[in-house]
Amino acid sequence: MARIDPVAPEAMAPELQELLATRPPYNIYRVLANAPTLLPGFVQLAGSVLTKTELDPQLREIVILRVGAHCRSAYEIHQHERLARHVGVSEERIRRALDLQAAQASDSLEDKVLRFTDSVVRSVKAPPEQFEAMKASLGPRQLTELLLTIGLYMMVSRVLENLEVEIEQDGVDIGSRAYYPPPQR
Repeated sequence: MARIDPVAPEAMAPELQELLATRPPYNIYRVLANAPTLLPGFVQLAGSVLTKTELDPQLREIVILRVGAHCRSAYEIHQHERLARHVGVSEERIRRALDLQAAQASDSLEDKVLRFTDSVVRSVKAPPEQFEAMKASLGPRQLTELLLTIGLYMMVSRVLENLEVEIEQDGVDIGSRAYYPPPQR
């Protein structure tokens, strides 16, 4: 049970009802509707991170899962395991992203991104050599998008955990929704 009651759609202002009609019927939105002036900005930022960045969607989802694992956010992990599969991330790669004890020792971009994410989550500021390696691998735009993704999902995970937002047991078909990127195989 969430620590703050979700807002019933009929109790929301018409503009929030209209906004949330474009989103999946997830508990996170109904709970965040308790902050009605912040919800539109949150929806816009989260939507942009999911659909308007140049960061590879598979890397993005692996990063979000890693952040969710660091924050022990069951809700975030649940939703983004589904989205990771949707964009073509294998079960093995999902497990690796969630395993904070596994060594990420290779020089693959994915391992570098996981190590970078670990540094940002744990220490706030990545060491200079790690930052420069990410900048060389991703370039300024994708590196900035990566940092915004890490920061956004740290915030989301902490809000979800503190409010104890319940995981839906839904059957929403994310593949047919315009607010999710197309699947990659």
